[in-house]
Amino acid sequence: MLSSIALGGGVALLSSLTPGVARAAGHAEALLLTCMDYRLANEVEGYMAARGLRDKYDHMILAGASLGALNDKYPAWNEIFWAHLDLAVQLHEVHRLIVVDHRDCGAYKLILGPDAVKDTETEWKSHVKQLYALRSQVTGRHPHLEVEIGLMGLDGKVTQIV
Repeated sequence: MLSSIALGGGVALLSSLTPGVARAAGHAEALLLTCMDYRLANEVEGYMAARGLRDKYDHMILAGASLGALNDKYPAWNEIFWAHLDLAVQLHEVHRLIVVDHRDCGAYKLILGPDAVKDTETEWKSHVKQLYALRSQVTGRHPHLEVEIGLMGLDGKVTQIV
C-alpha cells in the first residue's frame, strides 16, 4: 500500500515537471460528467476529441452520470457531484458542463428499477427527465454555466438533447 502511494506521488511529481502536461491551476473548456461504464470509455474520449476538446476538459465519472448526480438512493454522490462542479468552476474556470448519459445503463436499472428502462421509448424518457432535472439544478446554482446534455448509444453516437 505504501509503495503504491509513493509511486503515485512520484508520478504526480514527474508530471508536474513535464512540459505540456496540464497543471492544477488554469483553464478548462468544460467539465464532462459520464457514467463509469467501461464499454464506452473509448467512445467518450473519441466524442470529446471529435468536438475539439481533447486535453481541454475535466472529467467526472459517476454511475448513471446525471442519475448519479441526482438521486435519493446514494445522497453522498449528489454531494460529491456538487463539490466537484464547484471546484472545477473555481480551480479551472470551467464555463460549460457536458453531461452524457448512455443507453443500456445498469445504474438506471438498479436505481430507478427495470420499468424505467423497459423499452427504448421509456428508457429515452427516463434519461431525458433526469438530464433536464440536473440541467435545471445546475443552472439554478451556477447561472453562468452552459449545460449540454446528451444520450450516447452503445455505438458511441451521441444525441444532443435540447
